[in-house]
Amino acid sequence: MCGRFVLTANPEAIQQEFHLTNVPDLPPRYNIAPTQPVAVISNDNPRELTFYKWGLIPSWAKDAAIGNKMINARAESVAEKPAFRAAFKRRRCILPSDGFYEWQERDGKKVPLFIHLEDRKLFGLAGLWEIWHSPEGDTVRSCTILTTDANDFMQPIHNRMPVILRKEDYDLWLAPDEPPSDVLQGLLRPYDSAPMRAYEVSKMVNRPGNDVPELIAPVA
Repeated sequence: MCGRFVLTANPEAIQQEFHLTNVPDLPPRYNIAPTQPVAVISNDNPRELTFYKWGLIPSWAKDAAIGNKMINARAESVAEKPAFRAAFKRRRCILPSDGFYEWQERDGKKVPLFIHLEDRKLFGLAGLWEIWHSPEGDTVRSCTILTTDANDFMQPIHNRMPVILRKEDYDLWLAPDEPPSDVLQGLLRPYDSAPMRAYEVSKMVNRPGNDVPELIAPVA
């Protein structure tokens, strides 16, 4: 599962990492939560950063509220699930990030951890996006984050983890056409454990309204 993540890198770093033409002025985000706007690079315009609502609303949905339950999609079944299979074929995206949170079970309590790559390197989370038209005629672009089995590093923390794409796979994931399903599935494997790091953080992160640098500070 991936229910909260972070994007604190400056726009220039994001532009360079993902080869974008330009990046809007982004304030650092320390607690990005479902239903909020999230920065996305979609395969219909892979050189531009835009914003979609986090929580995928299928095009056939009658109510946008279904998106609240669609913040993640399991990589193993995404090609078959009615809510995700069309997007998996045609509407893929990357969500830039430099860290995410997961809650580890300890003595019956859930402890928040901040998980990142060494040197706080930027990375791209694999996602899908959709366009939904409301009965009132509004257009909503929304997205979901793909998850896969935990790697060796994550297993003591949680049995699932977000799909972190390898940099060399960005272009294929953002291809505007329909690559074969098995080729796409091959990109959705657990990330290498070696560069991953984690440490305990404050329970302030439990409240989506909290969005301050102190959230990623290690607890004593």
